[in-house]
This record gives sequence, structure tokens and C-alpha cells, in this order.
Amino acid sequence: MHKKYLIVASKLDKAGINITTQLSQFGEFKFYLVDKEIIYTENLDIEKINSYDFVIFASKHKSESNEKTLSVHTPGNWRSADLGGEPGKVCKSSALFSKQIFEKLSKNAGQYHLNNYKITMEATHHGPLIDKPCIFIEIGSTENEWTDRRAAFVVAKTISEAITEFKENPYNEVAVAIGGPHYCPNFNKIQLNSNVAISHIIPSYAVPITEEMIKEAIDKTREEVDFILLDWKGLGKADKKQELLKILDRFYIPKKKTSEIKK
Repeated sequence: MHKKYLIVASKLDKAGINITTQLSQFGEFKFYLVDKEIIYTENLDIEKINSYDFVIFASKHKSESNEKTLSVHTPGNWRSADLGGEPGKVCKSSALFSKQIFEKLSKNAGQYHLNNYKITMEATHHGPLIDKPCIFIEIGSTENEWTDRRAAFVVAKTISEAITEFKENPYNEVAVAIGGPHYCPNFNKIQLNSNVAISHIIPSYAVPITEEMIKEAIDKTREEVDFILLDWKGLGKADKKQELLKILDRFYIPKKKTSEIKK
């Protein structure tokens, strides 16, 4: 159970400051406002971070499409470390916390009529690399959204509820997800509408997906992983799929396709 939560934002980040400002109306939280960008481990006081059980990074999101988004994901790099962290290393993820915060984000966005925002998970990507379970929650993708008070209110309310209402649910099935695009529509549906709790997401663009990546995803999931969830159509050609199945067989963990999950 997580007892001590830390909320981290950059002083340079308009969305992060907007979210932390809104959070103050929901009670007492521990904040760590960083002078520089939070995706770079070297900008963080690791000693401070290590005195907490769980870290929530409140941040802006940027994308080429400039789509309005509210998103959540665990930090880490499956391959190169172009935006902080270390190559081939990911942070610890709690599948249960990830599921619950995403459910609350979706509910609150609907309740406060943020209908023009896309609510989505993202594949595990970018830094920093820390040794505590953590998650990013982000507002995207332009300055208009970063400074949108209603969007920040919804994210702040979501963070507050995720912390105060977190439950260790032994009935959830925990999965590491593989395949599909960066914004993961099939995994989004499962996280919202099924009993499955997803931790790390390895997207199809991380190919070739290696044994080391899968081991890293399983090892860095706080809960015991019940099965590997495959976005089968989003995994490329038949020969690539067969190579992946051979690798997965080495883990002796059941595999399920997204189409097999009741949602």
C-alpha cells in the first residue's frame, strides 16, 4: 500500500504549475517543484524522491498533431533514451494505480464536459528513471490546453481521488501489454471496461521486441503479472508475431489477445 505520495512538477511547465495550483483546493499534498525539466533524472533530488512510496509527475504533453489530450503513462525507455532516463530501462509501475487513475480521469473529464479532449493512456516512454513506482499525468498539446483551468481542475481532482481512494484490489488481473500504436485505443478500452489492470505498454514501434524488454516490463510491475496482453493486429507481420510468441514462451506466463478480453 502506498502511504506517502509526492507530486512532482517543473517550474518551467505551465501545465504542471496549473495542475499543482488547482490541487491545493483538494487538501494537503506533498509537492516537489523542480527548477528544470522533470524528464531528466539529473534534474531531480533523488534523496527527496526516495523518501516517498509513490511519485506522480504532473506535466504538459506535446504532440505533432496538437490534439487536445489528457493522458497517463509510466516513464521509461524500451530502446534509446532521447528524452531523459536510460536506454532499455523503465520505472516501476503499479497496474492497479494506473487503472484506477485512468478510470477516474475518464469519469471526471465526462462529468466536467471536457468533451473535446481525448482521454488516453500512452505507451511507456521518456525519462526520468527513478527507483519508486510512478506515473505521469499530462495535459496536451499546446499552450492553450496547458493553461486551461478546467482541464487542470479535472487532472487535479483525478490525482486527489486516485490518492485518497486507492484500493488494493485482489480481483483485478494484472497484465503487461504489447503491441498497437503509442496512444493505445484497444488497451484504453480494456483498462476502462474490464477487470484487467495494465501496467507497462510496449508499443509496436519498439520492434524488434526483445526478451530483455519483456523481462524489464514484468520485473518493473509492482504487482504479480497474471498474463501478457497482446494487441495482435497491432503487432506487425506474421513472422514478427511468431518470433514474439517464441520469446514469450520463455516466461511461462499466459498470453491473451485483446479480442479475448470481455469489455
